[in-house]
Amino acid sequence: MDEAAKESGGSQVISQLRKNQNIEYRGKIRSVESYFNSINKGIDQIIRVRGGKEIKVTVSSARLKVSSHSKKRFVIALKYDGENDYRYLVATDLTWRTQYIIQAYTLRWLIEVFFEDWKLYEGWGREAKQLDEEGSSRGLILSLLFDHCLLLHPEQIARIESKLPEYTVGSLQRKSQMDVLLEFITSLLKFPDPGDKLKELGELIKDVFQLMPSGKHMIGRDLGRLGPTASLKYCSAG
Repeated sequence: MDEAAKESGGSQVISQLRKNQNIEYRGKIRSVESYFNSINKGIDQIIRVRGGKEIKVTVSSARLKVSSHSKKRFVIALKYDGENDYRYLVATDLTWRTQYIIQAYTLRWLIEVFFEDWKLYEGWGREAKQLDEEGSSRGLILSLLFDHCLLLHPEQIARIESKLPEYTVGSLQRKSQMDVLLEFITSLLKFPDPGDKLKELGELIKDVFQLMPSGKHMIGRDLGRLGPTASLKYCSAG
């Protein structure tokens, strides 16, 4: 965590502790879960999530020496409304207030938004054409390039220039798909005989998008003889 803080210019670094990780309090070593359950009970307060809606949480905190880190950290027990168990946060900069650390921690979900766009809308999850580490890095590069292209979408540019929240990748993608479909229909209707042109395009689609038989279905295959052989029954004896 200290190295991460150093690499980022001294920024606050927030992570999580497992409930069975040890902390030191008044010369005694105990788990972080035991400390917050018996010594430092939580209180309810309101926090703002990613600068948006306010939610109620139960929280307690202390500056404690974390045994595995060999130094004092800012340790927080956090439980969202409706949850039964605490999660335990740990931060490097001891000068921050508890509420600021919790609110900064909510920003971590922004990476989940990126993962959703990356996998669901940009085709680099199950549809990836190259796997393993190299495939992951190339998929990431292509995904970021795709994001940058969508920044040039006219409606996205208008949002940016008006200093409004940008549209999501998924909604822009769906909008672009419908725009292409409408443009195709419009251009089709301009032909003297749209019906004949549509049939011509239909034949082209059959050539380009060919249906492939599945290798998972065994119809028509000769699997040979599957079963026991009478003359070999004595081989299994003993």
